[in-house]
Amino acid sequence: MRKVQSQFGLNPLQQKLAVGDLHLLADAEVSRGGAGTGPSPHEYLAAALASCTSMTLKMYSERKAWKLENVIVTVDIDRTNDVEIFIRDIQLMGELETEQKERLLDVANRCPIHKALAGEIQIKTQLVN
Repeated sequence: MRKVQSQFGLNPLQQKLAVGDLHLLADAEVSRGGAGTGPSPHEYLAAALASCTSMTLKMYSERKAWKLENVIVTVDIDRTNDVEIFIRDIQLMGELETEQKERLLDVANRCPIHKALAGEIQIKTQLVN
């Protein structure tokens, strides 16, 4: 996995992100003091879960030669009593039997980002200068 680097951007809360040769922006909404020039950190977290889910389902269905034409994954994050609640809606499109849909739901719960978010996470922080 490529390392992700963040540093100050041009606007009050904007961050310039680098992932290898890819360059992205993160920012806060205007109502939260940002300029709205990019997704917020929480939106990137939701995007990670959504994209990992759809990638995992695509790879699995292709291996099984199932007629999955598209997957739309929508993720929202709600915070209640200091608990992050991820609401993930999955739309499966294609000619699928009920058993295949149920299996894909099970597979969705095993995507790597789902497993990382639902499992134990450790963050090791160090100053490097």
